[in-house]
Amino acid sequence: MTPSREPTAEGVALAARKVAAILPPTPLLPIEIAGRTIWCKAECLQPIGAFKIRGAWHRLTALSEDERGRGVVGVSSGNHAQGVAWAARQLGIAATIVMPIDAPAVKLANTRALGAEVVLYDRRGGEDRDAVAERIARERGAALVHAFGDPWVIEGQGSAGIEIAAQMDGQPDLIVAPCGGGGLTAGLALACPDAAVVPVEPEGWDDVRRSLEAGAIVAVASDAPPTACDALQTPATRPINFKVLRERCPFGLVASPAEVRAAQRLAFERLRLVVEPGGAAALAAVLAGKVDLAPRTAVVLSGGNTDAAAFTAVLTGDD
Repeated sequence: MTPSREPTAEGVALAARKVAAILPPTPLLPIEIAGRTIWCKAECLQPIGAFKIRGAWHRLTALSEDERGRGVVGVSSGNHAQGVAWAARQLGIAATIVMPIDAPAVKLANTRALGAEVVLYDRRGGEDRDAVAERIARERGAALVHAFGDPWVIEGQGSAGIEIAAQMDGQPDLIVAPCGGGGLTAGLALACPDAAVVPVEPEGWDDVRRSLEAGAIVAVASDAPPTACDALQTPATRPINFKVLRERCPFGLVASPAEVRAAQRLAFERLRLVVEPGGAAALAAVLAGKVDLAPRTAVVLSGGNTDAAAFTAVLTGDD
């Protein structure tokens, strides 16, 4: 295998078949916003509570027997961690996940419960998560499973787009999706070439939006503010993602903390779903009227892994 290969629409189709063989499609739920029906893809209902299970499964099942025997290393604040750990357990592969020391407790606990070894790093102390993971992978001879800058991972995430198109009896006109490094949005763009794909990021972490505007990759500022959207805290997209995004994504959007909380509350009240902050970013932008809705609009609710206390605070907030 050549990690530098490009992700393809054919690879997305293969990933979709592989995912369909082990998991049922997640629901596509209608909700009325501003007098128009939009369709919410409930990836928060995946076995690990997030879409990341898709890319992890496609990536790990593509490993050779020798590679499986040497294990895998992943980097994640929690959702990719759980996806890799889940897939590794199913396939009998040893998994090590590099996670931030301040990751949500529920994500740390769930990753360990799935049998993965967790190695903590301090991002606020200046540690580079990718450097830590690469060192461990090199020392152990393990395969590095990047959270978004990997062709198999991109293709696997795109399997959600294949499901959306099947559930809507054709590709949507518009897909609005949360965006961290761009694995999901790039995969969706490959899966649904007739749809406009709009990435949504949290305030201060909108490197993809700014990169699309600049026509080149722009990293997050070194003084980026804290955000509840831990799933979307990536320092910069990668060339493999950006090549797809700049060809297919017309623009990016930003959701404020208050808009994200409003979306979490709406999803709970009207869809009966628990959605984590990062998973609600796309819905937040739609609710705030930041994107013109198309006749056939799909919105991805990408994850639901949030601590009970944090979610309770969102539901009882007055903003």
